[in-house]
Amino acid sequence: MNATRVDADVIRRLPKAVLHDHLDGGLRPATVVELAAAVGHTLPTTDPDELAAWYYEAANSGDLVRYIATFEHTLAVMQNREGLLRVAEEYVLDLAADGVVYAEVRYAPELNTRGGLSLSEVVETVQEGLAAGMAKAAAAGTPVRVGTLLCGMRMFDRVREAADLAVAYRDAGVVGFDIAGAEDGFPPADHLAAFEHLRRENVPFTIHAGEAHGLPSIHQALQVCGAQRIGHGVRITEDIPDLAAGKLGRLAGWVRDRRIALEMCPTSNLQTGCATSIAEHPITALKDLGFRVTLNTDNRLVSGTTMTREMSLLVEEAGWGIEDLRTVTVNALKSAFIPFDERNALIEDVVLPAYAAAL
Repeated sequence: MNATRVDADVIRRLPKAVLHDHLDGGLRPATVVELAAAVGHTLPTTDPDELAAWYYEAANSGDLVRYIATFEHTLAVMQNREGLLRVAEEYVLDLAADGVVYAEVRYAPELNTRGGLSLSEVVETVQEGLAAGMAKAAAAGTPVRVGTLLCGMRMFDRVREAADLAVAYRDAGVVGFDIAGAEDGFPPADHLAAFEHLRRENVPFTIHAGEAHGLPSIHQALQVCGAQRIGHGVRITEDIPDLAAGKLGRLAGWVRDRRIALEMCPTSNLQTGCATSIAEHPITALKDLGFRVTLNTDNRLVSGTTMTREMSLLVEEAGWGIEDLRTVTVNALKSAFIPFDERNALIEDVVLPAYAAAL
């Protein structure tokens, strides 16, 4: 199928997999308004449409620190059981409506304790909400499997506590770990003890790297900390002097040859200044060079996006076709942090038949 003929309706129906999506960055605007009123939190506006526009405009600053600051209002409504349950359930239902069949949702429990919940209570409440959403989605005929990644905030001192939580809840829906927050100035190796603990306990983890900071961040994440995936990783191109020729430096070669997944988020990368356009975003060149690139939303509210929109932008502006969309979907499932048989079943029974039918 020619890329120009792949319309949004076709894309919306295709099964999708997302590995990099933040719970506190994907709330429904109307939910933020309602929950903020319930807890007495002041928003920039109480009109849901205006709030969605405010988020998108604020996030388009080209600055990662300012982008992260937009989370103040979503986090404010996720400090009690009621808020967490609703946000988690709606998270699943919104993905199911977008054709997502597998997702990994990430969040930092330490950011949800201001209302008196313990770290364990936060995790258990979110898992309860996710389970409710999955049950409703399945009943509606749009099943979606959601695993949880617990995050430590790299600029604070509770990363090891978050890692301990990931170990404790790995049989209760938590499938892995991540560190998030301001990347520049907070290298992943600062938290080496947490990563060593996770490796000893056989808990997989990804690390935000190669977004606000370059190759040293990616190198540390992989070669010092032992990450199995890289969150964003867009700046791996700094180790590929000539993308067209495809001559790889040693780090880029390591990433490609060992099938280390890059959790790429095109719209988010444009907003934070990591890329200049969808057409020139490195995801296309890296895909063509054989890297295991995956396509992700990062923060659906903050970036004003969905998986359908991300796919559609690549079709419209970067010349992608059905085969390319299938490639990144299969890539994501191959690198998901769930057991091999579950990944393979989704690929063979759900993804490949649907894409074959669309060709």
